[in-house]
Amino acid sequence: MKKQIFTFLALTAVLASATTAFAGAWTAPKGGFYEKASFNYYYAHENFSSTGHREGTPNNGKFTDYDISNYFEIGLTDDLTAINSLTYKWLENEDNNLRSKGYGLGDVDLGLRYKLLDHDKIGIVSTQLLVKVPGTYDKNDPLPLGNGQFDTELRLLYGRSLYPLIPGYGNVEIGYRWRAQDPSDELRYLIEFGVDITKNIYGRVKLDGTYSMDNGKKQDSNGNPTATNNFDLGKLDVAFGYKITPKFGVEIGYRPDIYGQNTAAGANYSFALYYTSP
Repeated sequence: MKKQIFTFLALTAVLASATTAFAGAWTAPKGGFYEKASFNYYYAHENFSSTGHREGTPNNGKFTDYDISNYFEIGLTDDLTAINSLTYKWLENEDNNLRSKGYGLGDVDLGLRYKLLDHDKIGIVSTQLLVKVPGTYDKNDPLPLGNGQFDTELRLLYGRSLYPLIPGYGNVEIGYRWRAQDPSDELRYLIEFGVDITKNIYGRVKLDGTYSMDNGKKQDSNGNPTATNNFDLGKLDVAFGYKITPKFGVEIGYRPDIYGQNTAAGANYSFALYYTSP
């Protein structure tokens, strides 16, 4: 079943790339920037089993993650964009027998995106290098904020505007993440579509997936059900935004976990403010 799901998603990405456009693959112009501050609430009382079925957590377990995150991009040149993302988390994992809490700075992402091709008829092709740096937490905490190791990811991105057919874009991404120490390496994939509903209102939907290469140690629990070592996960990310001004706006989002293996099965709710240069 795992291989069949991945094959279907890979074929979907190939088909979608024929008509897609405009988001993750784009680089910022030199000196241009984009900043987004978000408040997120994640809740899970179920897990995805090793066979991909949803099941209740042992002892009526409940996991919550409140966090404040900041995502920032700035154009170093017209073709090269620097990326930074960091999050401060408040976690709680509770069941009938135990209650654990953890809070602090989570993992920090540092990256560069480079535009390889920009063609009116073909679209945008970019490549992206991302390094995940462990936060200030201890991975041996009762409820750690992450796995506590460095990850390195290389990703290929393709985007294309759908204008004048519709005022929207599509974006397809595929990447490989090398993970240090125990966790399995991962194949990362994303399919995205966005559209301007009115002059000031826009919508966006993404399928954001992680496919484990199953080459890590089979240690699947460190107290945090979202930081297991060998897991698959597919998230459906739906968002709507309102442009208060051409540079400033607000966004709300809903991101349920829709399929997976060996990880939590929950949903994330978010509210964000963003600011962008012209």
